[in-house]
Amino acid sequence: MPLKRILKMGMVGGGPGAFIGEVHRKAARLDGGIEIVGGAFDINPRKSRQMAKELCLDRKRCYGNYAEMIEKELKLPVGERMDFVTVCTPNNWHFPIARDLLEAGFHVMCEKPMTLTTKEARDLAKIVKKTRCVFGLMHNYTGYPMVKLARDMVKNDELGKIRKIVVQYPQGWLATALEKTGQQQASWRTDPKQSGASGCGGDIGTHAENLAEYISGLKMTHLCAELTSFVKGRQLDDDVNCLVKYSNGARGVLHASQVSVGEENNLAIWIYGEKGGLEWHQEHPNSLSVTPMGQPTQVFKRGNDYVANYSPAAARASRLPAGHPEAFLEAFANNYLNFTDTILAKMTRTKADPLFKDFPDVKDGLRGMLFLETLVASAKSKQKWTKFKK
Repeated sequence: MPLKRILKMGMVGGGPGAFIGEVHRKAARLDGGIEIVGGAFDINPRKSRQMAKELCLDRKRCYGNYAEMIEKELKLPVGERMDFVTVCTPNNWHFPIARDLLEAGFHVMCEKPMTLTTKEARDLAKIVKKTRCVFGLMHNYTGYPMVKLARDMVKNDELGKIRKIVVQYPQGWLATALEKTGQQQASWRTDPKQSGASGCGGDIGTHAENLAEYISGLKMTHLCAELTSFVKGRQLDDDVNCLVKYSNGARGVLHASQVSVGEENNLAIWIYGEKGGLEWHQEHPNSLSVTPMGQPTQVFKRGNDYVANYSPAAARASRLPAGHPEAFLEAFANNYLNFTDTILAKMTRTKADPLFKDFPDVKDGLRGMLFLETLVASAKSKQKWTKFKK
């Protein structure tokens, strides 16, 4: 185990009214190993100061912009300055902020999608390699214990060779032109200058892509995709439908939607192999259904010894005994726990336990951008299949 100490966290973005920034802050502090010390919380300095006041932070460590934050934090001694910074801005700011932080020597946790373009993603991967800083990408759904159990079951050949993967993520919150009411999340997520080339695909389609590849261990190789904007006047897609080819020859279906009225966050996945299948639902995250061929369906429940004995990763991601639900915040916290334990190992020049490295990183971010690039290209193409670029 690396030497334990409380790590100092900064944040860019996540100002007043920002949903995901507050989730990051709550999750980061869950295990007591992280202290939030400052940040540049909003592009408006007044709102940034307001956020710092709400968090009871030192006024001197509330910065007008991220460049000022980097400059002034570097003047503080190691151990007092920020150890890592979380980036919770609209997508168009992810790359320049992460780049500058990494080149200044700060470890980075970044919201997804990682960048605005595939080129930026490739450039960021090179910067991470060059700086040797720890980079985490917050695909939080990989932090659920039962997702880790599913991944380990596939890895241990419980299902046999994978044949079919069905993954969905329907929501209904953008079924009307919410962006025209001034709602902050809707406004920037439907703006191509801030969100990127795909709206629904970038926001939640990437979660479906990441979950499918994480559990199956397979890579998508081809897409046959359709992007639709149902709400009149909306510039970006609010509905995504894909057929998928995987690296082992498996076939799949991926669909995501933000106009599915009545749906909340119904991310779910079904994986079928030659020997059995499994099923997991994000809205019921503490159980995993597994059906071996010719046998009754088995329901595995988080927190039980049989889960811990099978999957050390699932055990590490569980905090409470069986019957006490753990979910969204804890999944974020699990990625922070592994991310920060990897940082501590690097600080003490010790080899990180492989379990510590079980969090999404820059390679997953590049995969997400390749997915979006292929998704948009396929939707515009008259060909049936569009291949992922290398």
